[in-house]
Amino acid sequence: MHALPSHDALRQILPSVIFELADRFVRAGFEISLVGGPVRDLFLGRVSPDLDFTTSATPEQTVKAISGWADNIWDVGREFGTIAFKKDGFTLEVTTYRADAYDKDSRKPIVAFGDNLRDDLFRRDFTMNAMALRLPDLELVDPFDGVDSLREGLIRTPGSPDISFSDDPLRMMRAARFASQLRIEVSPEVRQAMAEMTERIDIISAERVRDELVKLINGADPRAGIDLLVDSGLADKVLPEVSALRLEIDEHHRHKDVYQHSLTVLEQAIGHETDTDGAVPGPDFILRFAALMHDVGKPATRKFESNGAVSFRHHDMVGSKLVKQRMRALRFDKDTTKAVARLVELHMRFYGYGEAGWTDSAVRRYVTDAGDLLERLHRLTRSDVTTRNRRKAERLGFAYDDLETRIAEITEQEELNAIRPDLNGEQIMSLLGIKAGPMVGRAYNFMLNLRLDDGPLGEEIAGERLQAWWAEQPESQAGEHDK
Repeated sequence: MHALPSHDALRQILPSVIFELADRFVRAGFEISLVGGPVRDLFLGRVSPDLDFTTSATPEQTVKAISGWADNIWDVGREFGTIAFKKDGFTLEVTTYRADAYDKDSRKPIVAFGDNLRDDLFRRDFTMNAMALRLPDLELVDPFDGVDSLREGLIRTPGSPDISFSDDPLRMMRAARFASQLRIEVSPEVRQAMAEMTERIDIISAERVRDELVKLINGADPRAGIDLLVDSGLADKVLPEVSALRLEIDEHHRHKDVYQHSLTVLEQAIGHETDTDGAVPGPDFILRFAALMHDVGKPATRKFESNGAVSFRHHDMVGSKLVKQRMRALRFDKDTTKAVARLVELHMRFYGYGEAGWTDSAVRRYVTDAGDLLERLHRLTRSDVTTRNRRKAERLGFAYDDLETRIAEITEQEELNAIRPDLNGEQIMSLLGIKAGPMVGRAYNFMLNLRLDDGPLGEEIAGERLQAWWAEQPESQAGEHDK
């Protein structure tokens, strides 16, 4: 934790647009303060991209104060007291002092505007976010000891945590998110309140839960955030498949349980990200979430063998289906859902390569099935090796090195990443004398499989093979195709 910079230093650090805004409000007779995350981040040695303010002005008075100065204004949050606008490339939000009340069965507060800064800070989620800098003199206002919370590395609430979480249950997810993002712990009373109030999360929309989960997974220490969700019981509501992993013993008998194994895979996957550039720039939610969820099919597929071993046959396929169900329930978009589920489905494909080796055809299929997820699949597969047996880990690592080398060689020879049959659809129709329809699709799939199995053949040989295949089809023999 850093000390708050001096006034002169703050004026150099903070964007000038803050002081321009403050001048307009003060001249109009209103109080205004920089509040929340931007103030907290100053103690963490960074400048927040968010610029949030609280003011004594009403929304209408705020609009009047910034009209003609702001580049553009939108007021979709007016009923909640928030006016957002852009100025010089910055997005700013100014919210009227709030003193909200809550209905225990509602997802939204009953908006009530307040008349002082302290009451506004009291209604905020955590003490570290309940600090403000009065503008323009940059006086720190910290009535609930947010600085002490940061210094101790603890997440606390300004008031009683059970009341805070009852008012807005999403704050429980935010606690886990901050544990991940800021590498800090929750206080004992916050942890207890989370455990006692998990049912309250049911009134929160899936979209809001999803957004906090994404921020958690993309944080600096997602293991800490997931642990908090699981230990508190909140994961039973939002990620029950992960909670279930605690009960399952890994088949290698080298880990405490599959849950701990999955968290280790997540951490190792983060280590395989390529910073802000490269093949998989981090933080990469798709890779990270696939790493966390890759074994969620194990509880449903666990089988005790006659020799005492435990197996999880087809847990990859079962897990992929469970991932789709969970991500759909959390309202993830289709592309992200499809990508994570596909990685879970493919994460076991590599095993066996080291013992038996693969034909060129098998390598082609591996690349084709992975598609644009190949780089992520490389990293997920490597991350899944958590054995403490050094010799086994080295053997698997060498085997995957060899596979990647073969992929690179075949790619160079055949442009594997853009595999297409030797004949396209129009050529197929011309050669076989058929019109567009299901038969063209079947013929195209035959040509694609031929390409995967035998590599590039050239149009002449490929045409001969296609005609031989066509001669064996009932449609050709019976003359049912439409010439």
